[in-house]
Formats: sequence, C-alpha cells, structure tokens
Amino acid sequence: MKRKPFFSARNIAYLAILTALVIVLQLFASVIPVGQTGVTLNFSLIPIVLGAILLGPMAGAFLGFLCGIIIFFQVVFIPNAFYTIIWATSPVVTFFTCIVKTTVAGLAAGFLYRLIAKKSRLGATFAASAVVPIINTALFILGCLCMTDAIFEFQNKYPSASDSSNILIYICVVLVTFNFFIELAINLVFAPAICRIEHVVNSKLTRYRADREGSKAIEAKHEVREEEIHTPTEEP
Repeated sequence: MKRKPFFSARNIAYLAILTALVIVLQLFASVIPVGQTGVTLNFSLIPIVLGAILLGPMAGAFLGFLCGIIIFFQVVFIPNAFYTIIWATSPVVTFFTCIVKTTVAGLAAGFLYRLIAKKSRLGATFAASAVVPIINTALFILGCLCMTDAIFEFQNKYPSASDSSNILIYICVVLVTFNFFIELAINLVFAPAICRIEHVVNSKLTRYRADREGSKAIEAKHEVREEEIHTPTEEP
C-alpha cells in the first residue's frame, strides 16, 4: 500500500490553521474564568487533539510542543503568584514540565487514535480527545511533585480552605481542582464534533470532485463520438 506524503497541500493547510489556533487559544482563551468559582476554561488543547487525529502523532507532538513553549513564556513573563514561585524555585523543572506535558499528550493521542481507529473511528476520536487532558494533567502533577519546595512555599504564602499537609492531595485538590474535568469535557464535546464536520465536508468535496470528473469524462466521450460521426469517410 502506497503511503501518502505528509507534506501535501491539505496537510500543510491543516497544520497552518491548527498552529494559528494553538497560538491564539493559548494566548487569549486558555484561562477564561467561570464566575467566581476559580475554575477556568481552556480551549488550547483542542487543536492538539485535532492535529493528532487528522494529521498523526508527529503533528500532535509538534502542536503540543508549540503550546508548551507558549505556556513556558507565560510562566516567565506573565505576573502570577504560582508562576513566579515555581519559576524562581525550580526553573529547570518548570521548563521541562511546560514543554513535555503537552508534547507527550499530543504524541500519545496520535498513536492511540491510529490504534483504535482500525476498529472504530468514533471510539478512537473520543479516546484521543480524552487522553490529551489526562496526560497533560498527570504530567503537570508529576512536575509539581518534583517541585515540592516551590509548592510548599506557595502553600504557605497562599493557604486555602482545602489546605493539606499531604503534598499530593494539595496539588490535586487546590492546583488541579475542577480544571481537569472542565478540560476533559471541552475536549470530549468540541474535538469529536469538529472532526465529524471535517469528515462530512471532506466526503462531500470528494464526491463533488468525482462527479465533476465523471461529467467531464462523459462530455469528452460525447465529443469524440460527434467528431467520429461528422468526420467524412474516405472513398476507396
């Protein structure tokens, strides 16, 4: 079976659009607050999921890496109590946490989609949509566990109602809270819906092109027949 080239016009166009979406969503729509609940809406993981599904694991990893780079710059340059403490206390771990968590999430989503899509494309789409926030959050928690000094400093400076001496409980309850579930819900709703729309539009475009090419072929045959009919035969 001949393998399709990655750098086709379609793939380049898709990757350019998804790259732009990652940049815009991470910069402007990654921390949309939900009232006074402390919960934020994060739409920046959706393009990573779409890239992994539509273009494959490498595209998912690239988009995740790009998202991680933007997150790292936000940690360094955007004033935020938590960002300031973790960057000042553990800059190396902070850098790798920002970069690795979304990169690995995009890569894993692409491979998982390819694995499950052989049996069920719909199931693969939902699995890829779920695995990105799961891995992203899991690696964030792991990174925080590698920065216990920074977390304890943040915990002491900004105690919360759910204060806990157990560092893992504090990270999961205070730092992650409901954000993970919001990210998971957003991805499970939007990513499969967008993939479905893309599939329907692509199918209709393919059918339209096939019908058009078929019509052109029929017209060409009619023209050939008309030429044969109107061409005078030579007398012997």
